[in-house]
Amino acid sequence: MRREKFTFADPEALQALCGSNNGRLKLIERTAGAQLFLRGNEITVEGDDATIATVKSALEQLYGFAQAGKPFGSEDVVRAVKVLQGDSTATLGQIFGDTILTPRAGRPIAPKGLAQKAYVDMVRTNDIVFGVGPAGTGKTYLAMALAVRALLDKQVRRIILTRPAVEAGERLGFLPGTLEEKVDPYLRPLYDALHDMLDAEKVSRLTTDGVIEVAPLAFMRGRTLNDAFIVLDEAQNTSPEQMKMFLTRLGFGAKAIVTGDPSQTDLPRGTTSGLRDALELVDGIRGIGIARFSDADVVRHPLVAALIRAYDSRDRERFEARHGVPVTTP
Repeated sequence: MRREKFTFADPEALQALCGSNNGRLKLIERTAGAQLFLRGNEITVEGDDATIATVKSALEQLYGFAQAGKPFGSEDVVRAVKVLQGDSTATLGQIFGDTILTPRAGRPIAPKGLAQKAYVDMVRTNDIVFGVGPAGTGKTYLAMALAVRALLDKQVRRIILTRPAVEAGERLGFLPGTLEEKVDPYLRPLYDALHDMLDAEKVSRLTTDGVIEVAPLAFMRGRTLNDAFIVLDEAQNTSPEQMKMFLTRLGFGAKAIVTGDPSQTDLPRGTTSGLRDALELVDGIRGIGIARFSDADVVRHPLVAALIRAYDSRDRERFEARHGVPVTTP
């Protein structure tokens, strides 16, 4: 354990860095596992060498944001520390400043960590990208933001958002209502994300004109999708046949993102997940990228990451006890 002092000359920027009642310094303390002491224009950091390096980089870069008048919130402070724990030399501005889309109401949509930044860059340089990992890592939301950006920039002529309509063992035929009413609950999360990014009137108009299409995966059969940005969500619930059908729909000028978590399939017991099957098949094919996320990349409430780790540990122990072999990660 050692101590190091850092001096900040700009009082207004220092106040923004520290936050109300030094709340942001306390967040840095808890996230980094260090002790911080503010006295005048000096912050003293106590911890081991690696921790001090992380906190020093976080303080200096966030202070720089404040001096430049760039707003940041408490969650940005936590994410900054987490990024720098992975790489204390990372440049936060290159990550958080890589704005994909700025909704009319709300904060700009940009990567919130190293894994998200790598994912976004991978989408920009590949025609097919698999985003694989637990819920809350931003896989689908970023994919949809990239799709909307591509449409607004006229890189594609339409957006197609799709999901397999199979969850928790339910089948469409047993659900009440018309086909549209049956599939709507499965597609609602995609509509919700769209309305976060575009105003309701524009979403309605683009949907009516067929520029944006939100449909069950079964509706993709027999089509060739040219000049389109296609997002397949919840891909762990596809069969290998469905996944093959989807991937072979790609036409000229098209780009596809496939997102899912192989550990959370709702397929009947003993059924192979099309996502798991595809990940083994496409690995190494040029033009196809695979971005993998872990619970460390969760950008929801901090408890979400802890819950994911707890469930994964429990499920791994049950699998190994039942089968006598260790769990393998796709």
